[in-house]
Amino acid sequence: MAFLSKKYLFPLLSLLYAPLTCLCQSTNNTSTDQTTSSNTTSPRSVRGCGSGLNPIYRFLCDRRAAWGIVLETLTTAGFIVSIVLFLALIIWSLSICCSSRYARSSIGSAVASMSMFLLATAGIFGITFAFIITLTPQTCPTRIFLFPVLFALAFSCLLARCLALLGFAATRGWGEPAVALGLFTVQIIISTQWLIIVLVRDEKPCEYSQPEFAMMQIYVLCLLATGLFLSLHIMCRACCTYSYSYTGATHSQWRAQAALLFFTLLLSACIWVVWITMLTRGNVELGRRPRWDDPVLSIALVANGWVLLMGHGLSQVTFLCRGEAMSKDLPLSFAGWTRPNADSPELSSQKEGKENGSFENEAETGRGRRPAPKLQSPYESEFSMTEL
Repeated sequence: MAFLSKKYLFPLLSLLYAPLTCLCQSTNNTSTDQTTSSNTTSPRSVRGCGSGLNPIYRFLCDRRAAWGIVLETLTTAGFIVSIVLFLALIIWSLSICCSSRYARSSIGSAVASMSMFLLATAGIFGITFAFIITLTPQTCPTRIFLFPVLFALAFSCLLARCLALLGFAATRGWGEPAVALGLFTVQIIISTQWLIIVLVRDEKPCEYSQPEFAMMQIYVLCLLATGLFLSLHIMCRACCTYSYSYTGATHSQWRAQAALLFFTLLLSACIWVVWITMLTRGNVELGRRPRWDDPVLSIALVANGWVLLMGHGLSQVTFLCRGEAMSKDLPLSFAGWTRPNADSPELSSQKEGKENGSFENEAETGRGRRPAPKLQSPYESEFSMTEL
């Protein structure tokens, strides 16, 4: 297996990351007469940066290492789109809740879950700058803590949505955002514990190896794998189940949500497999460590952020707004019901009751028959109230 991975897998991954060879040309062709490292390169020699810029920010403006500028542009665009969607969702939900009391309970949980997801997506785009900037003791805790925490929040919302589509009782009502928060809290405890042990108890500087960074994402990988398995189950159920009820539009929307959830989680899983492989083995085999470590993580963040935003964020907001519009009750029309017997001449004729076989007139039933004896209670008086 190791021979096959070296022979086929790593060349394939190198083709996927081939643009990094051109984008990181400046880091590969470092001058031999410089005595300082790449982290302390003088900003005077960096094309596109100002003379007083701190060297750790050089990839934000270095034109020779264009990967930082490209990722910075995509990250900014994704962050703006996520915040705009979040604000639009909040404004729309407030307007709906003010106009209808029923909407407060019907869309409140969905809006809360989507708000957490959009905030997590915006945070994923925002933390990309911590990987474009050179690793320092200040950016190290940000990377260690926020990278798994933000992805855990996003994947927890997706997992809770899968459980809600499957009809789990725990996700009914406000249970969906509660389940997402519960799963998200576990990763907060894990990341906080690592920082406390390393920085506070052991009093060590914040540093990590690449395999150690990948190992800290185990819980996030569990959330991703569970969500992918459940979304695949939903896809199979949606393809094999047919609806014969009057909720055809709702059933088709449910199938569309299941398909988008599955493809979003599938693309996210592919991105995670690629960046973990490149970070732990690929860069070493290709001789690109540590020059490609930060670009690989930055590309993974931006790519996964856009997959989450387009695959679930934008589509789920659209489904939520469309579903609320479809659920509004139409006004009842009583046209044609004012005179039900107007178009039926048989119904307009006067009935005497003889059409019913069990109907008999009282005069006919009294002929030749004794009157039935009346039962009287022994406690009943023979005098009526009028006689008294």
